[in-house]
Amino acid sequence: MDAFMETHYMRVMPFLLEGLMYTLLITGVGLFFGFILGAIFGLARLSKSKIIYGIATVYVEVLRGTPILAQILFIYFGLPDVLGFNIDKITASIIAIAVNAGAYIAEIVRGAVYSIDKGQSEAGRSIGLTRGQTMRYIIWPQAFKRMIPPLGNQFVISLKDTSLFSVIAVGELTYMGQQYYGLTFAAFEALTMVCLLYLAITVPASIYLRRVERRLDV
Repeated sequence: MDAFMETHYMRVMPFLLEGLMYTLLITGVGLFFGFILGAIFGLARLSKSKIIYGIATVYVEVLRGTPILAQILFIYFGLPDVLGFNIDKITASIIAIAVNAGAYIAEIVRGAVYSIDKGQSEAGRSIGLTRGQTMRYIIWPQAFKRMIPPLGNQFVISLKDTSLFSVIAVGELTYMGQQYYGLTFAAFEALTMVCLLYLAITVPASIYLRRVERRLDV
């Protein structure tokens, strides 16, 4: 046991746990704002206003049509030239996750709301509810249940996408693994533990989401 504790498999763990903290921070905060963006633009994609629909469509298509790696480079290196000030690496990473995930969540929201039978809206209006109240009290609760599986999948995708932020030296999980094997040349051991830590998050998350789906009968 003592011999195992002295191997690179265990020595790398302090590096990786520090990186895991940033990975979860970026993913959690990024998806929080991503859901807000997704809800706004997803509902905008259902708007009868051509202007609102057009703006939302441009956002969704541009963000879904470009790789997140290009987006983080644009946010971290490109935007400061226009804004006149630098953006912190962690902040840039959170923004990248938020705007990228927001585009995909917008389609999740749009699809979920659109899938609710139109009779539900008509029923709400028939009892005197406004369009906003109908959405809030009747359509949205039903639609949100249908969003749970794809939102869970988006969490896993965004979590793995954080590994790309190593290109701007964000101290997330993959980057810290790279730093360790750069010093020790123990690439196999370091990357094995990196993969196991990703799996330690994504596998339980997937199992939990399946249970939630069954409980809600999604």
